[in-house]
Amino acid sequence: MAAPGSNGFWPHSGFTLTQRDADGRLLVSDDLLRAWWHRPEVAPIAESCANECALHAALLDAPRRAVTEAELASLQDDDARDNYRVLLGWRDRLLTAPTLEAAYLDIFRAGAVTVPPAFIDQLAQMIVHGMLADSEEPLQVRAAELFFRPQKVAIEDGAVMLADAATVELHASGGNYGDIGRLLIEANTKPRRVELDVIDQENADTYWARNERHDTVISFAYGRAALTAFCRVIEKWVDHFYGVAVVVRPLRSIEAKHWAWHIGLDAEASGILNDLYAGVELEEARNRRILSLFQLDFVDPSVVRHDVAGRPVYLACAMNEADLLRVKPQNLLLNLPLASIS
Repeated sequence: MAAPGSNGFWPHSGFTLTQRDADGRLLVSDDLLRAWWHRPEVAPIAESCANECALHAALLDAPRRAVTEAELASLQDDDARDNYRVLLGWRDRLLTAPTLEAAYLDIFRAGAVTVPPAFIDQLAQMIVHGMLADSEEPLQVRAAELFFRPQKVAIEDGAVMLADAATVELHASGGNYGDIGRLLIEANTKPRRVELDVIDQENADTYWARNERHDTVISFAYGRAALTAFCRVIEKWVDHFYGVAVVVRPLRSIEAKHWAWHIGLDAEASGILNDLYAGVELEEARNRRILSLFQLDFVDPSVVRHDVAGRPVYLACAMNEADLLRVKPQNLLLNLPLASIS
């Protein structure tokens, strides 16, 4: 079964509200900005003052209009003023950058990250959506969710299973059981175990019909199709931003005694790889947090720093103490040993 097209998955990502430049990069549109102004943080409520309602209506009419400090000061609610300042700063950051991809990179290159994580995740989702809009590979689309949605990890008999962390939390809190489920939680009674469907190569097409429910589980173990799909997403991510072709493959272990370069795909993996590179022996409990290892090779070695050219780059994913995997796709972009960004 083919993918249902760019409108057929993640319909609320915001991608369909963007435009594209000649190179396929995403551009801000007024409709996209209006979507931000519809966010609950700034959407008027019954208690909103007249000035707040007027400002909101004006921004929906002209999403790029300047907002003066006097207009913000006229808002009676302190939280509303703060929220407008945050969203205006976010809007202006997007408008200043030539593309959404450039805005994404600028967030991390500017030093301390001050952008709310929810905004960063939505921006990453839009970019990934555009990158995979024509994909006919449901496992790649599911694997790409790791770029903007934390995953809860379960390890059973050596199998590494990933489920959407927010969905697992919803089930665990009784959110899918109604009032009875919430009463069970409040009474410290564990509700029945929720069985989420595992998708693999054989049933991957079922993802399309439930793509925005985030209720599928994938196996992230070596040799599994979803891990290979994640490799393809990494390749496309690097090519989309830098136009650089790379080949990524899963590894059982890193055999090299001394390697030239490594990138942790999350904060936990970064720390682990840094220690291994420095010769630190890992405690067994920390070693068990490593979920997957990868080797990245550049198709054209000339694009790489001279001290790394011709040598592989090792990647890793690891879960934290709460059994969560929080992939940071920006790590790939900021830490690649490219000659052009060294």
